[in-house]
Amino acid sequence: MTPEDYKKIITMAINREVESYTFYRGVSDKVKDANLKKLFAELAGEETKHREFLQGLLSQEIKALKFSATKDYKVGDTIKTPALSPDMKPIDGLVVAIKKELEAMQMYTQLSNNSTDAEQKKMFSELASMERGHKSRLEDIYTNMAFPEVW
Repeated sequence: MTPEDYKKIITMAINREVESYTFYRGVSDKVKDANLKKLFAELAGEETKHREFLQGLLSQEIKALKFSATKDYKVGDTIKTPALSPDMKPIDGLVVAIKKELEAMQMYTQLSNNSTDAEQKKMFSELASMERGHKSRLEDIYTNMAFPEVW
């Protein structure tokens, strides 16, 4: 894989972070529950930080990105998710959000695994961990909403 291919992947990751930010901000503005409003606003803020980090990588000289050229990310093989819309039912919005966090977690894990630079590897690993935390929080809320009879 060429450095230009990696730049395309990072650009795609930036676009996904922007898409997630837009979704979380829209849901935060729409939802009435104060705790959900706070959660989605917080997630939107974290997506902004991720985007800024990725834009920093993208602004580096291509040769500064240190990846093994023998790896294949298979980013295009990810499962297609429905279009994001702030008009979704809350439970459907949670499902989409969980899938988006899963995709981001997998992407950052792959980038970490294929990085040959220790600092870069650590940063991608930390991003994957953050996305895993987002997913876990959303899954907890989903479980409570989807299966209220458990309580």
